[in-house]
Amino acid sequence: MRPDACPGALQVHEAADGALARVRVPGGAISAAQLRELAACAAQLGSGVIELTSRANVQVRGLRSPEDFAARIAAAGLLPSPAHERVRNIVASPLGGRGPHGLLDPQPLVDALDRALCARPRLADLPGRFLFAVDDGTGDVIGLNADITYVPGHGLLLAGAGTALPADARTAAGLMLAAAEAFLDERAQSWRLAEIPDGAARIAARLGLDGSALVPRPSGESGSRRAGVVPQRDGRVALEAVVPLGRLSSAQAVAIAAQGAPVRLAPWRSVILLDLAPEAAERAAEALSAAGLVTDPASPWIGVTACTGRPGCAKSRADVQEDARRWVAALDAPPPTPVHWAGCERRCGLPRGDVVQMVATGDGYEERHP
Repeated sequence: MRPDACPGALQVHEAADGALARVRVPGGAISAAQLRELAACAAQLGSGVIELTSRANVQVRGLRSPEDFAARIAAAGLLPSPAHERVRNIVASPLGGRGPHGLLDPQPLVDALDRALCARPRLADLPGRFLFAVDDGTGDVIGLNADITYVPGHGLLLAGAGTALPADARTAAGLMLAAAEAFLDERAQSWRLAEIPDGAARIAARLGLDGSALVPRPSGESGSRRAGVVPQRDGRVALEAVVPLGRLSSAQAVAIAAQGAPVRLAPWRSVILLDLAPEAAERAAEALSAAGLVTDPASPWIGVTACTGRPGCAKSRADVQEDARRWVAALDAPPPTPVHWAGCERRCGLPRGDVVQMVATGDGYEERHP
């Protein structure tokens, strides 16, 4: 089997614009202090940009000293286990159970899962592509088709299969890790559970469960692709800010940290501030909009994504970031269907669901419709 090339904070990727480090942020939960330190690292050691990934992790490009970067993020609490740092891939519903359909705050389960994952030496052998997800009951991360997803009231989904393993919030973390170990027993040359023929049934069998234990899979769609104020059930509100093309400047990251609210990074490349009073949300929206983030749900930026493109990626046939920006500047409303700009056939960062794809050919773009 070829080596796992997924970058981390310690195993960096040598991109065309220099070393790239990826930092895992389980559940997308990041403190203001950690966000400020990432901003400082990006400005002082890298290109000045923090990229948000489709798994609610972060990347810093153009690092001049990967060793200094790793030391600083470890001191900030973003690198709890050097052996497991590339396998701490856990996404969660970013509203954290606060929305109208939320059944639980996923963060305690995310934290328990992360601690237990880092405590099992064997699970450091998971591929860097392997993904856990914890849904809060709204169904917003079910559509990501993670390898193992917990959904309250339904149990564990395995690789988006049509059935779920029975589990509740008390047993979910242990069962999720047992399923991950079963994947290692079955994986052979596979990087994801979905690549194993009859993978869900084989994992269930290794856990001592037969087909009669499975329950129907719930429905769900990934990604909100919205911006603005979101009401919470407790009378407070959340504020969602879209990050244009998933690239945060150091100044924008500092502006987010300065709002004094819990921060969640969403796997659809937005930032959500939680537990705000309505008047505080207004002030935060003004501050973030002034910093260049998008808090207007009618903005043309809603639903537009892009890969890194030139000059950061040697495989790209175009500067897709600049081309996408020019395209958005000519719009007066969000595109009716999300649009992803890609510099080559790999189409890195392509969101789930129905997406118009603008794929660079070297002589313009080929437009592909769902």
